[in-house]
Amino acid sequence: LQALIGPNGAGKTTLFNLLSGLFPPDAGTLRIGAAAIDNPTPERMVALGVARSLCTPEDREVAADILRVQRELFVAGAELATAPEAAERLEDGVSRVTDPMVDVLDAAIDRYMDRVSLPPKFVIPGGTPLSAQLDLARAMIRRAERRVVALRDSDGLASEAVLRYLNRASDLVYAMARFTDTDDPELFE
Repeated sequence: LQALIGPNGAGKTTLFNLLSGLFPPDAGTLRIGAAAIDNPTPERMVALGVARSLCTPEDREVAADILRVQRELFVAGAELATAPEAAERLEDGVSRVTDPMVDVLDAAIDRYMDRVSLPPKFVIPGGTPLSAQLDLARAMIRRAERRVVALRDSDGLASEAVLRYLNRASDLVYAMARFTDTDDPELFE
């Protein structure tokens, strides 16, 4: 990371393009700490956008929450693309994740889960196109969370708020998936 991002934070766009797969490297392997980032694809960056595009007018609440998470993931990306020693240059809510951003996610999770009856077994994704896409987006956010854990473990993370954010964002996307799923989803037996 520090080879791409200079002490003034220059190189964030290049890093974002490499991690997103928009411009894969000509040679070599992308790594965060010891963890290789295998085959990054642009599709990982648009999973929530596809989910939002599947929202109907009746899904206004879900669409608004998806859009908020999409915007805030750019904030998380800006923070993650900044070297820890340049963290003081970040701006709360613009390029740095804050605890209040995490708190908003917790409230949204409760709002959805209060209206959903979870079955006693694992839900098999695919009850509706929207819930299936949200389940895919959740898996992608969880993968990002695991990569940020690897970044933290290699001393490349200035603040753990971004890690808490990703954890709660994936839980919110799960809650929205259950909210938009069929009333009688397929279950793992």
